[in-house]
Amino acid sequence: MPKYLIERHIPGAGRLSRDELAAISRKSCGILQNMGPQVQWLHSYVTTDKVYCVYIAPNEEAVREHARAGGFPANAISCIETMIDPVSAEG
Repeated sequence: MPKYLIERHIPGAGRLSRDELAAISRKSCGILQNMGPQVQWLHSYVTTDKVYCVYIAPNEEAVREHARAGGFPANAISCIETMIDPVSAEG
């Protein structure tokens, strides 16, 4: 199943407290539970004003539906083609 990178513009994201981030996470997980197993949240990276999330989903529309249901921004959604890391340099 495809993986997607979602860019969410959230001003001040990097200053959110652990409790605020936990509340956002709970809301996201609740929506995912209602959507069924076809959409899965793997992890997110929080920066100063953005959150980058990695999801597994059957298509981009399923990712957008999750964002709509949660009231989360989804400013850009890109299908992840592959991943590289330092081990990739070894051939």
